[in-house]
Amino acid sequence: MQLLILLGAAVSLAGIGGLIWCILLAVKARSTSANDEELRVRLQRVVVMNMGALGVSAIGLMLVVTGILLT
Repeated sequence: MQLLILLGAAVSLAGIGGLIWCILLAVKARSTSANDEELRVRLQRVVVMNMGALGVSAIGLMLVVTGILLT
Protein backbone atom coordinates (compact mmCIF):
# COMPACT_ATOMS: atom_id res chain seq x y z
CA MET A 1 0.00 0.00 0.00
CA GLN A 2 3.00 2.28 0.35
CA LEU A 3 3.33 2.14 -3.42
CA LEU A 4 -0.26 3.34 -3.80
CA ILE A 5 0.42 6.26 -1.47
CA LEU A 6 3.60 7.22 -3.33
CA LEU A 7 1.87 6.90 -6.70
CA GLY A 8 -1.00 9.06 -5.48
CA ALA A 9 1.39 11.69 -4.17
CA ALA A 10 3.21 11.78 -7.51
CA VAL A 11 -0.08 12.13 -9.41
CA SER A 12 -1.23 14.90 -7.05
CA LEU A 13 2.04 16.77 -7.53
CA ALA A 14 1.65 16.47 -11.30
CA GLY A 15 -1.84 17.95 -11.00
CA ILE A 16 -0.57 20.81 -8.84
CA GLY A 17 2.15 21.44 -11.41
CA GLY A 18 -0.56 21.63 -14.05
CA LEU A 19 -2.47 24.15 -11.96
CA ILE A 20 0.61 26.32 -11.60
CA TRP A 21 1.18 26.08 -15.36
CA CYS A 22 -2.43 27.23 -15.94
CA ILE A 23 -1.87 30.24 -13.70
CA LEU A 24 1.23 31.19 -15.68
CA LEU A 25 -0.65 30.78 -18.99
CA ALA A 26 -3.50 32.99 -17.76
CA VAL A 27 -1.11 35.72 -16.63
CA LYS A 28 0.69 35.56 -19.96
CA ALA A 29 -2.63 35.69 -21.86
CA ARG A 30 -3.74 38.77 -19.93
CA SER A 31 -0.52 40.61 -20.63
CA THR A 32 -0.19 39.76 -24.34
CA SER A 33 -3.77 39.77 -25.64
CA ALA A 34 -4.61 42.67 -27.90
CA ASN A 35 -8.40 42.60 -27.63
CA ASP A 36 -11.14 41.07 -25.51
CA GLU A 37 -12.11 38.37 -28.00
CA GLU A 38 -8.56 37.01 -28.22
CA LEU A 39 -8.28 37.06 -24.43
CA ARG A 40 -11.59 35.20 -24.08
CA VAL A 41 -10.47 32.44 -26.49
CA ARG A 42 -7.14 32.00 -24.72
CA LEU A 43 -8.72 31.92 -21.26
CA GLN A 44 -11.31 29.37 -22.38
CA ARG A 45 -8.46 27.06 -23.35
CA VAL A 46 -6.78 27.67 -20.00
CA VAL A 47 -10.02 26.86 -18.16
CA VAL A 48 -10.23 23.47 -19.89
CA MET A 49 -6.62 22.67 -18.96
CA ASN A 50 -7.26 23.92 -15.43
CA MET A 51 -10.18 21.54 -14.97
CA GLY A 52 -8.07 18.66 -16.27
CA ALA A 53 -5.23 19.46 -13.89
CA LEU A 54 -7.68 19.74 -11.01
CA GLY A 55 -9.11 16.34 -11.92
CA VAL A 56 -5.66 14.76 -12.03
CA SER A 57 -4.86 16.24 -8.64
CA ALA A 58 -8.14 14.92 -7.19
CA ILE A 59 -7.44 11.42 -8.54
CA GLY A 60 -4.02 11.52 -6.90
CA LEU A 61 -5.59 12.52 -3.61
CA MET A 62 -8.06 9.64 -3.91
CA LEU A 63 -5.17 7.23 -4.44
CA VAL A 64 -3.41 8.56 -1.34
CA VAL A 65 -6.55 8.23 0.80
CA THR A 66 -7.21 4.72 -0.55
CA GLY A 67 -3.64 3.71 0.24
CA ILE A 68 -3.93 5.07 3.77
CA LEU A 69 -7.25 3.32 4.39
CA LEU A 70 -5.90 -0.01 3.13
CA THR A 71 -2.78 0.18 5.30
